[in-house]
Parts: sequence; structure tokens; C-alpha cells
Amino acid sequence: MQLVSTITCPECGHAEAEPMPADVCQYFYNCKGCGSLLRPAAGDCCVYCTYGSVPCPSIQKARAARG
Repeated sequence: MQLVSTITCPECGHAEAEPMPADVCQYFYNCKGCGSLLRPAAGDCCVYCTYGSVPCPSIQKARAARG
């Protein structure tokens, strides 16, 4: 399981590698480039699933369980 995901801001394009919490979803993220407050898109559980290079740990676990 990967615990680091690169979040890319849709407003300014800034990309930042961030550690993901292993046991909770992160609903908000402040871009370190422009300060925009990012929220998950409809249907996604967290900002990592919407803007990250790797989905959050709970989604990774669910995918692994489906095999």
C-alpha cells in the first residue's frame, strides 16, 4: 500500500507530495501554490481520490480485496 500521493491543484497546477492518513479520509486540502481550498469531487471520498496520483488507503484496500 502506498501512503504518499502527489496532489495536483486544478487551479494553478502546483503539485505536492503529501503523506496520506491511513485510517481517515481527508476532505479538505489547501494548495501550497495558490492557497485554493480543494474538496473532493462528487462521488470521491477524499481529496486524494480526486486530485492525487494515488487513491487513499481505504480505496487501495477495497481494490486489493476485490482482487
